[in-house]
Amino acid sequence: MTTPTGQTNIEHHPDLIELRARYERGATRASVQGAEALGILTGLYLAASPWIAGFNGFSTLAVNNLITGIGYALLMAGFGSAYERTHGMAWAATLIGVWTCVSPWAVAGNVHTTRTIWSNCVTGGVAILLGLMVVGAAGRGGMGRGRSRAVRGMPQ
Repeated sequence: MTTPTGQTNIEHHPDLIELRARYERGATRASVQGAEALGILTGLYLAASPWIAGFNGFSTLAVNNLITGIGYALLMAGFGSAYERTHGMAWAATLIGVWTCVSPWAVAGNVHTTRTIWSNCVTGGVAILLGLMVVGAAGRGGMGRGRSRAVRGMPQ
């Protein structure tokens, strides 16, 4: 199939079809779906944590947690609906978790209290672990040993 410019249509290329199938296999695993669901809950908690944990008086950290929490929840929700197109952003979820751990010391003002540190470090640690689970799903989706067998001509 060719396009008007004479180039072949890559949508039907066997490697692209296999790549999409690999990401689909990775995204349909129960562990990945569980990580996505827990990631959405983690993001929602992070967004609401200033009011839940009682540090909403620190406006810089409260706004930071609200924005990063919503962003994390939306990012993790996006993996469930279109993992084959969003898997490259999985590292961003992990980096948001790292930022969550560091933010009590990094944002303006003296906001590093016991409450803010515990809330952000535990939530950030969970966000990092869930982000790494989603990152690892791409590697376990079939590219490893299954791909090398297919290249060598061995049955899968």
